Amino acid sequence: MTASAPPTSSRLGDLAQELTDLRERLRLGGGARRIQRQHDQGKLTARERVQGLLDPGEPMVEVGLLVAHDRYDGQAPAAGVVTAVGRIHGREVVVVANDATVKAGSWWPETITKILRAQEIAMRSRVPILYLVDSAGVNLPYQGGVFPGQYGAARIFYYNSLMRRYLKVPQLSAVMGPCIAGGAYLPALSDTIVMVDGTSFMGLGGPNLVKGATGQVVESEELGGARVHTEVSGVAHYRVDDDEACLALLRDLVRDLPRTPRSLDVPTAGEPPAREPSEIYDILPNDHRQVYDARALLDCILDGGKLTEFQGDRAREMICGTGLIDGVPVGLIANARGLIRDPRGGKPTFGGIVYTESAEKVAYFIETMNRQGRPLLFVQDVSGFMVGPEAEHSGIIRAGARFVEAMASATVPRLVLTLNHASGAGYYAMAGQGFDPDFILSLPTGRMGVMEGESAIMALFSRQLEQLKEAGQVPDEDLSTRMDEVRREYDEQLDARFAGARGFVDEVVLPEELRGALSLLLRTTLNNPGPHLGPFTLPSTL
Repeated sequence: MTASAPPTSSRLGDLAQELTDLRERLRLGGGARRIQRQHDQGKLTARERVQGLLDPGEPMVEVGLLVAHDRYDGQAPAAGVVTAVGRIHGREVVVVANDATVKAGSWWPETITKILRAQEIAMRSRVPILYLVDSAGVNLPYQGGVFPGQYGAARIFYYNSLMRRYLKVPQLSAVMGPCIAGGAYLPALSDTIVMVDGTSFMGLGGPNLVKGATGQVVESEELGGARVHTEVSGVAHYRVDDDEACLALLRDLVRDLPRTPRSLDVPTAGEPPAREPSEIYDILPNDHRQVYDARALLDCILDGGKLTEFQGDRAREMICGTGLIDGVPVGLIANARGLIRDPRGGKPTFGGIVYTESAEKVAYFIETMNRQGRPLLFVQDVSGFMVGPEAEHSGIIRAGARFVEAMASATVPRLVLTLNHASGAGYYAMAGQGFDPDFILSLPTGRMGVMEGESAIMALFSRQLEQLKEAGQVPDEDLSTRMDEVRREYDEQLDARFAGARGFVDEVVLPEELRGALSLLLRTTLNNPGPHLGPFTLPSTL
């Protein structure tokens, strides 16, 4: 197999290049000047710390890189925190690292969202979570979106407590800069705290607050430095000389953690796919409305391109089957695209649409995979459920409900990959975010929304357009402008980068990254042999 270079003239190629450019800008955090300032202080940046912590050369999924990139006038790249899934000494972990180059690592509302998502991944998959703390605390102008509420900052400490007391999820904290006010409870509720001599500080109040509240004048190091908390207060457990020593110690601590058996015994790697993942650039059409060979795309994902198809002759607009991804067994559910002819001579069906028969087929398949304990991968390119008298009379509402219930109540890991469309109730049935799948990935071509822009225009303006047609008239400038505004708004909101900016997907991935990301995330989920329902499930032995 020879890899083909991404064709920049293709729609996917163009979107991939735009995504690559955006990533490069976001990964600079607060910019070159602030990065240099961090180095001048003897500190590594957040991404340098994450890179030094994780195994070199191994896949990493940065969860929420695009979050908030289109808000706050671009002043909150990645919401000032790096959240990632990766490996340390071959063991899957979650890492949370404050980016001190972005407003001193202070917490924006979306910072909380990202930290909670990282904790939920650790809780659901039962993998260690490491916090690399370097934060000035709450971003005060936005405290109304940070401090109060059910999913405000306090929930971080709630999740800390559940992991510590009930779930037995290892939590390791490294204070590598300031850790102030309520944020100090994050390391305090961890199993292990490492502090860096000379650069770390931990306290419920900094020197300025202490002076204002008590009149006492005290330096940071004397108030809450590494030596104070390892020798005097006993709050911290290890003191190291610098960031590099801190990361090395954390790697050793993770290496020495007890291991539990995976839910499935899988090899360290599988055979390569039948086609190079880079061929996806050529397989997906330039126009998202056009058809393509879904099975050819699956050849780029599955080991050897081998799919043992389930009921392949029935409801062929939905592809169900079993296969391997880098050696990990999966049950795969994918939408075919194009006109599907009925071998029995009946009416053809349209790929990307869920019919009564296909809903029933998928529901049975999900239940079978659930009994076998096999993870599920939903490959979304769905426009919705079929409508009309024939569909309603066939009982599509009841069949759709069975589909949704089987998907929602499955206790095996569920992963989602969005290729193109993720529309209407079909998006929900194919394990949309509201149903708490373990991970959601999207290609840059992903389009998530109730409907496409042209469909929205018909829903909003069809009556006016029909009246104009009956009168032999065409839309005037005002109506044309309003229709164009709807088109622009939908194009913006259907873009995968819009979904990434709001945390609707964990990461927007390039085709060449897809297999490594899926392998890492599938193996991460296998650390939990128990049920994968909701963001966490407490043991029944409480």
